[in-house]
Formats: sequence, structure tokens, C-alpha cells
Amino acid sequence: MGGRPWRPVRSGGGPALCRSGPGPDYSAPVDPNHYRFRGVWRLAAPPAAVYAALADVPGYPRWWPEIRAVRETGPDSGEVLVRALLPYRLVIGLTAVRRDRAAGVLEVAMHGDLTGWSRWTVAADGTGGAASTGGTGGTGGAEGTLVLFEEDTRPAKPLLRRLALPARPLFRANHAVMMRRGRNGLAAHLAAARPATHPAVPSHEHPSHDRPAVPDPPRTGGRPAARAAVRPAPGSGLPED
Repeated sequence: MGGRPWRPVRSGGGPALCRSGPGPDYSAPVDPNHYRFRGVWRLAAPPAAVYAALADVPGYPRWWPEIRAVRETGPDSGEVLVRALLPYRLVIGLTAVRRDRAAGVLEVAMHGDLTGWSRWTVAADGTGGAASTGGTGGTGGAEGTLVLFEEDTRPAKPLLRRLALPARPLFRANHAVMMRRGRNGLAAHLAAARPATHPAVPSHEHPSHDRPAVPDPPRTGGRPAARAAVRPAPGSGLPED
């Protein structure tokens, strides 16, 4: 094959192959206002229930503490008011781009204080929703859901853009806290909405099986008490007690 020769390089813990020649230009400036987020939630709930909760954006304030309010502006659009740990709030406009229940995908375009896109991908998880990436625990179960969150965004709010370089680690930490609390809130919301199941009463504990039709008379002094004294009628010739 033509072109530049291949040369071995070490990537991670093992060898790899790449073409020799000039590498990427690391002197090119990196946009400090560009953020890419990716996270995984594992939830002990059926995928259909998780998808329905994530598709119900107006219901987010009921389980996500950082989503303070939602205002619908159209059949496929709205605004969310967001505030996490840092002392600022964001008003983000959302427009639905994709709603694919069969594929488990929900995607929106964002405008306002943040611009870009955000996407949920919901799929069945055979582990039963034991935990989410980042160490957040959950409860195991036979049926669970794996949720992939992806976001590519840039702040449009002037304050955030001015603080892009010094405050970038704080912005990322603020987002991580928001996502962790969102996962915990959704898990609790789904658990509360799950119908309660009551175990069947074993037959040996059923009242009709451990109680006789006619109760035995109480015992006194180790001997059964008399049921009812029957006194002979006067003049019957029988001795009285």
C-alpha cells in the first residue's frame, strides 16, 4: 500500500499503529466555552417507565431539584429554569428534535443561556439498575434501565463566558452535582410510582386454617371448664348439684 509508512506507538498500556508524519497541532486554541458532557445512569425500573419520565419535561421539577420550573412555549418547545450549587440561574429554551420511543432516544436543541443539543438514550440493562457511573448506588432488580446522557453546549450568558477560563472546573463540578442529584431524584420518583406488591399469605398462616370452627372451652386448673351447667327440672327425679 502507498502513503506514509506505519510506525508503532504506545497508547495506554499496549502498542498501536499510526501513520508517521506530523501530529495534531496542539498550539491551536481550545474554546474554553465549549463543553461536552456524557454520563450513564442505571435505574431499577423498566425502560418504558424511565422513558416516560424523561419525556415528561414539565414533570422534571417534581424529581430533579435543580430544575426549578418549566414553561411550555409550544407543542414541541419550552423553557426550563435551572439553578444548581453556584449562585447563578440559567433559562434554557428547548425544542424537540427527536422522540423515538422504539429506539429510546429523546433529543432537544438548546437556546437561550445555553446553546447546543442534549440527548437521552434509554435501553434495557440486565444488571437490574444497580448503580450509576460516579458511584451513586441503587437497588438491584431483575429488570433495570441504562440511560446514556450526552450534551454538547456553549454558554451564551455573558457572565459565564467572561468566567470561562478561571471558573471552568467549577462549572463542570456544578454540572456533575446536578446530574448526580437528578439520577437520585428520578430513582426515588420511579420507586414511588411503582405499584406496591403484597406477598401471598401462606396457607398455614391463613386465619381459616389455624382457627377451629368452634373454639374449645377455656381450661382452668389444667382441666377443661364445663361448658354450661344444666340443672334438672324440679320434679324430674334427678339429683341436683
